[in-house]
Amino acid sequence: MNNTGSDATRILDAVNARDPAHLAALDGWRGLSILFVLAAHLLPLGPYALKLNVSAGVFGMALFFNLSGFLITSFLLKDRCLKGFLIKRFCRVLPLGWLYLALALTLSAAPLSTWLSHYFFYANMPPQDLLPMTAHMWSLCAEVQFYVGVSLLILLLGARGLSLLPMLCVVFTALRVWHGVTASSVSYYRIDEILAGCILALAYHGRYNARCRALLAHVPEWPLLLLLAISSMPQGGWLNYLRPYLAALLIGATIVRPRTLLARLLGARFLLFCAAISYALYVIHPILSFSWLASGSVQMKYAKRPLFFLVLFALAYVSTRYYESWFIARGRQWARRWSRPVARPTATEESQLMATEN
Repeated sequence: MNNTGSDATRILDAVNARDPAHLAALDGWRGLSILFVLAAHLLPLGPYALKLNVSAGVFGMALFFNLSGFLITSFLLKDRCLKGFLIKRFCRVLPLGWLYLALALTLSAAPLSTWLSHYFFYANMPPQDLLPMTAHMWSLCAEVQFYVGVSLLILLLGARGLSLLPMLCVVFTALRVWHGVTASSVSYYRIDEILAGCILALAYHGRYNARCRALLAHVPEWPLLLLLAISSMPQGGWLNYLRPYLAALLIGATIVRPRTLLARLLGARFLLFCAAISYALYVIHPILSFSWLASGSVQMKYAKRPLFFLVLFALAYVSTRYYESWFIARGRQWARRWSRPVARPTATEESQLMATEN
């Protein structure tokens, strides 16, 4: 299979050293997820009573977290270099994240305790310490907490630690059911969406048996997409608890069947471009809501939205190409220099991973 980031990286050539195990639909899903999140935060989506803005945000984040869990677990199955993994991930998320936080917390005149909770990524945990300009950073807190948690799991248990992820996913879903929480910014009420992506990675890379991956080819994509949309709505009832698993099945179906209509739609150039700058889009967009671009009456505010999006995409492009790319490249160099694998994959795992790269 060709590198699926090829279209996006022709636009953003500074970020062209993609992982070779990158799969066809993943960039499309990532691009779609950020568009849903931006729409949820910046556009009026239907009558307020239907809560479509909430639904769109939950839908986008379910996709994003599943993708994160899938990719992180795939990386760990391939290399199992904890030091290299953490170096690369922190070089990916911290430079822009910390830069944004420095600006937002300074403008918010935040106290030292708030700086600490944000810079060490526990601001989303009760009692929450998030501010209007940093409310969206709850998801980055959850991501970083997952990076550290899965690293500790492997450090303590070795490769067997990854085998515990499915059980942990079910436990955290059960916790949501027990407390009646359908969606939350608190990590232990949302981490099952990342862990469901981990389960998908374990199944896709053959950690169970070949039939698990083969079953994904029989998943009906469009009905599943509808179910995922319903499970992201407050009106979705008990389907909200199945959302992590519906998202994982949907993503899995499109990566094992890259020639279906849905998978081909996910290859649209605009989605690939959005995927390439998605992190910057997500991190930067709230602060613009406190600028002239979002000032005035409701009518004036939405009249400025095209300019808002133009500025946002321009800033995200510049950040990705000229700022983040330098740290990403250094992270890869430092990871190669300093990392040592905890345990190499077995010959069977190596062959299975190589098969996904072709």
